[in-house]
Amino acid sequence: MADALLEVIDLAVTFHTANGPVQAVKGISYRLGRGETLAVLGESGSGKSVSASAIMNLLDMPPAEIVRGRILYEGRDLLTLNHEERRQINGRKIAMVFQDPLSHLNPVYPVGWQIAETMTAHGRPKREAEARALELVRRVGIPEPETALAKYPHEFSGGQRQRLMIAMALALKPDILIADEPTTALDVTVQAEILQLLEELQAETGMGLLLITHDLGVVAEVADRVVVMNGGEIVEEGEAGEVYRNPKHPYTKKLIDAAPGKGEMRRPEGANEPLLKVRNVSKLYGNFAGLREASFDLQPGETLAIVGESGSGKSTLAKVLMRLEEANSGTAHYKGRDLLAMTPRETASIRREIQMVFQDPTQSLNPRMTVFDLVSEAWVIHPSVLPRLRWRERVGELLAEVGLAPEHMRRYPHQFSGGQRQRIAIARALALEPDLIVCDEAVSALDVSVQAQVIALLERLQREHGIAFVFIAHDLALVRDFADHVLVMKGGHIVEQGTVRQVFETPREDYTRALLAAGLDADPKQQAERRRLRQEGLAAAQ
Repeated sequence: MADALLEVIDLAVTFHTANGPVQAVKGISYRLGRGETLAVLGESGSGKSVSASAIMNLLDMPPAEIVRGRILYEGRDLLTLNHEERRQINGRKIAMVFQDPLSHLNPVYPVGWQIAETMTAHGRPKREAEARALELVRRVGIPEPETALAKYPHEFSGGQRQRLMIAMALALKPDILIADEPTTALDVTVQAEILQLLEELQAETGMGLLLITHDLGVVAEVADRVVVMNGGEIVEEGEAGEVYRNPKHPYTKKLIDAAPGKGEMRRPEGANEPLLKVRNVSKLYGNFAGLREASFDLQPGETLAIVGESGSGKSTLAKVLMRLEEANSGTAHYKGRDLLAMTPRETASIRREIQMVFQDPTQSLNPRMTVFDLVSEAWVIHPSVLPRLRWRERVGELLAEVGLAPEHMRRYPHQFSGGQRQRIAIARALALEPDLIVCDEAVSALDVSVQAQVIALLERLQREHGIAFVFIAHDLALVRDFADHVLVMKGGHIVEQGTVRQVFETPREDYTRALLAAGLDADPKQQAERRRLRQEGLAAAQ
């Protein structure tokens, strides 16, 4: 690695908080070579994103303080450069793609203007910048690129917004691209496309790719080497396949053991009277059918997974069942009563039995309420569930069950990471001990070991209390381990359904086979074989 583009040497970062200093990064060192993909793997709070922010000079100082260390780009210490010198490097030589593109794209400007501004801010002529923006939008696979330049961020899907962020980051042909969880919330096929795009662009330009992730499947797909972080320290590093096959540190072993997709598939019991019986449910948005003639049964105490790409109708189906959207036709009988025909008063009364965990906890948790208030609000609405004297004790128990500390109940949502906020949302849903929980990508933002912990919690609650789950997910390995039955949706239709074993081992539809082929395996050797088969399939199709 004599040709290292980037060297992080003994970097230490401390945050000064009201409760004292917090050592987020504790003297880490790693190198990134030209044309290499280095994955920085770790859970929330491990320090991986803090170290990346330090490279880009994005830390708020204070409260952050870089206590010691050097960050060398082509031999120059970035930490010693002044503001103007850093401006010449950020964006031009080192660019970054963030986890949530909607938060980093300006909602009031067309995307074409935003991509061009990346270049005009560094002195490129406007006309040249606009031509380059069109070229980039076309290169990253946005449909109708000429029209797309005039659109605003909200007019694109999540995967398309991430592609636009990549286009913006690559506008000035940087030497280094830092990608911070670029595929976390994306469907499997879109995730595969984004990773393939990054690889193609890397091959074209020779840039070094620093990939921040908690997903072992992503590491297996694209990484040459991996650095494993825990508690602000690097606990292991090496070639990706070797680290997976022969992990040295207990933490690395824990991450690998927690990866889904390796356990026994469930064998559902014989059919009983369904807890939920959905028949011919449709939802129209003007002339667009978001949901078409959906029908399925859910047995008590079972998990029904719903998979499909963005726009397939998964979340629309969940919202219709929760009466957050009104169906245009069809029935949904829960314990013999049609949810879709209930009055508002009847719907409110049944909320105790049916809860929902939403995909984005930032939007579903009230930022002005403490964690205690958020979780205990359920008992304010349904006071017969728990005596008030037990509220604080029970909130602490629920937080402990989802992997948080009881003392966290005094904090507000903004003081937690995205994964921690989702755990709070799950604790809130469990507060009423419901019979049915609708999970809309409820664990997609969680670290692999926390995800395994939450799934184990849901399985235990399912065994002990007979809770049924409607489980919307894009992680097929997780669905394989957790679900009893699977619905596959496309374009508002249910195109296939059956037991997990039927759908995963003998899929009937080409679309289902494509989804399964796009899934990532945590084992680099297995993932390389999947990629080979996928490429052979594409070549045969052509």
